[in-house]
Amino acid sequence: MSDKNKPDISPEHREFLRRVKRKKQIILITQIAVLILFFAFWELAAEVGLIDPFISSQPSRIVNTIVSLYRNGELFHHVIVTCVETVLGFVLGTLIGILIAIILWWSEFLEKVLEPYLVVLNSLPKIALGPIFIVWIGAGPAAIVVIAMTISVVVTILEVLNGFLGVDGDKIKLVKTFKANKVQILTKVVLPSSLPVMVNALKVSVGLSWVGVIVGEFLVSKAGLGYLIVYGGQVFQLDLVMASVVILAAAAFLMYRAVAWFEKLVVKRK
Repeated sequence: MSDKNKPDISPEHREFLRRVKRKKQIILITQIAVLILFFAFWELAAEVGLIDPFISSQPSRIVNTIVSLYRNGELFHHVIVTCVETVLGFVLGTLIGILIAIILWWSEFLEKVLEPYLVVLNSLPKIALGPIFIVWIGAGPAAIVVIAMTISVVVTILEVLNGFLGVDGDKIKLVKTFKANKVQILTKVVLPSSLPVMVNALKVSVGLSWVGVIVGEFLVSKAGLGYLIVYGGQVFQLDLVMASVVILAAAAFLMYRAVAWFEKLVVKRK
């Protein structure tokens, strides 16, 4: 239903909504214009010799490389491999992180005991654990998924646990007066109140999952966008490297937008 068809909206409110919508449209147009200008300047600078296209590539060469990958039947294979690994690492990291956060909220003793270890794990460069996982699990997609999961799970635990602990204490006291048990407090108060925090943790985990997968593919992979980046760098095909980076950026953006759409869905239902 459009704003004009809503009988309960005043003319002033309708005008306010129109201004908000116009502002969003201007921001979107500006974002697209900045992107177009960036690629246009990049192309022009390479053409006139301001930058070396062999070192920095250029948009037209990137497009040609992507088309070549598509014609060779390699494009979707590498994209799908990386996307599947990322989604698996993201989902597993999120589910395990939320589950552990619930356990720590449930047991104050465990939360106090494990808090310093979680802080240390969060500060630890988890990328350094990649070679260890490869030795333990083997050189394959499973190790890459575990690396991605490990990078995102600790952040998810800390984010969600802080959300649980930050729930309004008066709400919990209120349901306790009605003899609510801990399961009811969790399902009726804590989880619904922490939905925005959990969704925000998802948005953080998206980027971390991509980092984990690409690092894993750097270390051990025979397919994927990370593999193309490493291979292109080894054989000095910078066009392939930049094309892989552009595809990676587009895929990461789409996944982030999917999480943002999920956030709007959750907020509306809430």
